[in-house]
Amino acid sequence: MKILLAGDSTVANCPTQEFPMSGWGAHLAPLTYTWAAVHNFAKGGASTESFRSEGLWADLLAGAGPGDLVFIQFGHNDQKKQHLAARTGYAANLRTMVAEVHAVGAATALCTSVERRHFLDVPSSDAVLEESLEDYPEVVRELALELGLAILDLNAWTRCLYLGLGPDGSRELFCHFAPGEHAHWPDGLADNTHFSQHGAALVAGEVARQLGGLGYGAKQRLAGTTAGRG
Repeated sequence: MKILLAGDSTVANCPTQEFPMSGWGAHLAPLTYTWAAVHNFAKGGASTESFRSEGLWADLLAGAGPGDLVFIQFGHNDQKKQHLAARTGYAANLRTMVAEVHAVGAATALCTSVERRHFLDVPSSDAVLEESLEDYPEVVRELALELGLAILDLNAWTRCLYLGLGPDGSRELFCHFAPGEHAHWPDGLADNTHFSQHGAALVAGEVARQLGGLGYGAKQRLAGTTAGRG
C-alpha cells in the first residue's frame, strides 16, 4: 500500500540547503517501508487552497487508489488568509479533499496541525504554551467525528511534548542557530515552527505509533507474507 501525504512545511521534505530543518513526513518512510511506501507531496507554504492550485493535489490523487491511505494536515498557512478561516473556507476545502480521496477508493486520515513552540511570558512557575492555531485543530476533530474518519491529533500530542520538555528542553526540537552557525542563515535563526531532524523524527514516530493503533502495519505485513508464499 501507499501512504500519501498532503500538507505544509511541517510535513514536507525540506530543501537540502535548509538541513537540518525537516517536516515529519521526511522521517516516516523508515518506520513504514516494510508494509507501506510513503509518497510525500507536502510543500512549504501550502494551504488547502494553494495545494490544489499548484497541482499538488491532482498529482497526489493520480497516485492514490484502493488500499492506500491519504494523510491531510493543513492549517498553518490557511490561518494567514481570511477567506480560509477554520469554519468556512478551510473546513469546506477539507470536506472536498476527503470526498475526492474516497472517490478514487483510498482512505483518509485527518491530522490536526502540529503546534508552534510559543511559550508565553507570564508570571507563573508553570510553563504556558500559546494555542497558536486558534480553532483550526478543533475543526479537524469535529470533521473527523462527523465524517467517521481516522484522526491523528498531532496538535494535542505536540503540545504535551513541548510542555513536558519545557521552554528550554523543547528548543532542540526546532531550528535555532546563532550567527555564523549555518551557511543558509548566516545571520542566525530562531524558528519555533519548523522542526529539527530530532523534532521531526519524534513526530514521525508518534504518527507510526498511532497508525499501529488504527490497525495499520501488522495486517499489511501479514498480507505481504502470505502473498509471497504463492
